Amino acid sequence: MVDMPASLSVPRSAVGNLLAKLLIVGLGLAITVVVARQGPRVQGAFALFMAVESALLTLFSGLGLWLARQMSRQADAPLARARPMLLGVLRAAVGLGLLASLGLLAWSWVADVTPYSLLWLLALATPFLLLVPTATGLWLGQGRMLPINIAQVGAPALVLAGLGGAMWLVEGTQRSAPTILLVLIAWVSGKSLVAVLTAFWALRHASQRDDAVATGLQDTRLQRFEDERPRWYNDWRFVLTIGATNVVSLLNYRASLFLVERFHGLERVGTYSVAVTVAELLWLVSSAVTMSSYARIGHPDSQQAAEMTLRAVRFNVLATLAAAPVLGALAHWGVPWALGEAYAASVAPLLVLLPGVAAYAAASAFSAYYTNHLGRPHLSAAVAGLSLAISVAGGLLMIPAGGAVGAAAASTAGYTLAIVVACGLFLKHAGLPWRALWRAG
Repeated sequence: MVDMPASLSVPRSAVGNLLAKLLIVGLGLAITVVVARQGPRVQGAFALFMAVESALLTLFSGLGLWLARQMSRQADAPLARARPMLLGVLRAAVGLGLLASLGLLAWSWVADVTPYSLLWLLALATPFLLLVPTATGLWLGQGRMLPINIAQVGAPALVLAGLGGAMWLVEGTQRSAPTILLVLIAWVSGKSLVAVLTAFWALRHASQRDDAVATGLQDTRLQRFEDERPRWYNDWRFVLTIGATNVVSLLNYRASLFLVERFHGLERVGTYSVAVTVAELLWLVSSAVTMSSYARIGHPDSQQAAEMTLRAVRFNVLATLAAAPVLGALAHWGVPWALGEAYAASVAPLLVLLPGVAAYAAASAFSAYYTNHLGRPHLSAAVAGLSLAISVAGGLLMIPAGGAVGAAAASTAGYTLAIVVACGLFLKHAGLPWRALWRAG
């Protein structure tokens, strides 16, 4: 028999993180409502713009996860100062952001269709936007969810306020700028402001942590604490692999949007993107649990890391499977009511997506184990790459005739088959039998 409380229990911090996630999702849904009501074409352009932005942020996410890994491995015995490590990755983030801005400006210059012609807005904000996933690595490695939650809530709150202000200013007037331009200006402005504030806050916390550790250490340990300073560029392969892995993972979630645009146009992307957004609400719980468990999944002790991973996987999958039919039922009437009848077309692909999204809830915990404990992020890349290959191949076959429903079916197939492979990889490296997935101990 399964010891349910032991096998399904999660860190207490996951509850607070879940509440923050609920607030973030609520703000995100409010932003979706505001944008989607401007019409499916505006929503489609906004979804593609966000996909490009997310790809950029994930490409350089290895800096923050490198810092998180350094911090989690010093949980029991702090040996290096956090502030120099944080400064190093923040400087790298700004430098890489400036380089990425040049590429975005060039793309915007040659593009003649929306939203790619507006990527100059993203280029202006990129050096700032990269600060958030980098700086929050400090708190992720320490298992401190409160500052991460505040940073994550602050961005959509400011964006929503900016959107509301922009719509209020132009209400009842002849707009001199396209709606999508106003939407994107509000988006990048709010996120950039939160990014700068987050970086300064993280630097302050790093200094406080270093001072507290230095005060508590003996003289012999203090000398080592002062001198030993890991630098991210010494682990550049790890950082690069994580970035590439996360980009593959993101494409796994978003490639179908670009395929739908290719075969059916921007308006169909708008309705399908709503289905994707609603379906991924199932990952609300799994992302909260995995983030709260991230430091413990990265524990150097293999048994503790595997046990924490299994607990997170069981909880994530069971929670999403229970929530999927409820979400589908609510969306059946809620999406057309909130966004308009044009978005009734989102319901069918949503129902097809839900089973695959529920199964893939286990992926975040497995990815944390591969990356933070094993230090082998390429395993996550292999799983996401398999899912991406299946969904793209299936999409090329099914989207031309099946549209958004075909895209959803291809994604569900990719998610389901890939998570089976992910389970096998985890059990192999943890030295556990298949029955360990559902039996505690």
